[in-house]
Amino acid sequence: MSAGRAVAVWFPTVRTGTGTEVFTEQLVAGLISRGIRAEVTWLPLRAEYAPWTVRKHSPPHWASVVHVNTWLHPRFLPEHLPVVATLHHSMHDPAVRPYKGVVRAVYHRCWFVPIERRVLRRADRVVAVSRFVAETARRTLLDVPIDVIYNGVDVERFNPGNRAAASDKPFRLLYVGGWKSLKGVDLLAPIMRELGEDFVLHYTGEAAATRDCAGMPDNMHDLGRLSRDGVITAMQRADVLLFPSRSEGFGMVASEAMACGLPVVATRGSSLAEVIEDDVTGILCPPDDVVAFAASIRALAVDSARTMAMSHAARKVCGERFDIRLMIDAYLDLYRSIGSA
Repeated sequence: MSAGRAVAVWFPTVRTGTGTEVFTEQLVAGLISRGIRAEVTWLPLRAEYAPWTVRKHSPPHWASVVHVNTWLHPRFLPEHLPVVATLHHSMHDPAVRPYKGVVRAVYHRCWFVPIERRVLRRADRVVAVSRFVAETARRTLLDVPIDVIYNGVDVERFNPGNRAAASDKPFRLLYVGGWKSLKGVDLLAPIMRELGEDFVLHYTGEAAATRDCAGMPDNMHDLGRLSRDGVITAMQRADVLLFPSRSEGFGMVASEAMACGLPVVATRGSSLAEVIEDDVTGILCPPDDVVAFAASIRALAVDSARTMAMSHAARKVCGERFDIRLMIDAYLDLYRSIGSA
């Protein structure tokens, strides 16, 4: 980007129906609110697995920077503009392999790995959404300089509301996320059986959870698919977020829960140890340890003062570290640094 040229950012992005879309939409809206020209060109999903069937788009004449996700096929990268590439995932972490299945594992290794390595070589700046993602990429993809910019939460929208600790039983737990083994959903029923009738878990299961319903105890209830406002309401009505995920690139659900004043009981590992401060904003448990998860939840249920202190700390820490305005500031600084380099 030539010196003195105003920052203007183009986002060629594949429609995937995942949280990366929310990231892109929020970043674009945030940039526009700062007076920065920013625009998304949405590519169809087949651009991910059959990029040669999707026409290449020329960058807008006004663009000074191109911002992409690292798995965007290099065919869609322009030759003569600086590129910022964001790593959102840790799909190449060896610890994730048992939860992929053979076909998905081959697809990731034989298709995504070469694509991401090419994008990392082409990018002028690479960003990861957590230190864990950055370290995983250096080990499994390419050892290049990587900045870390945490994903941002709209802390005005995600807020505690009229949160109050439940005055009677049951103690209210919430799980929000896809119904996948990587997310640790197979641990939810054993944890709830261990806890018993004084605890209740509401979860977002939908059709994917149907096959598991027969093995669930009576203290588990499916909320179905929730809108973002529905997620906020569910978080405001809960006492604790239960999040036994085995691997997260960032852990957006955990940070959103913290913004709503929810302590988070989660797995110690991946990026969750960066988002959640153990015994401050939640409790981190050993992976797959049903007894430890249940004991941690019981400890919070019987100590309302500790739970309330964690609730206040969770909201405070989220505002200090994960406010979306901090994310937008960091990306703006990065775009500008490319121009001054």
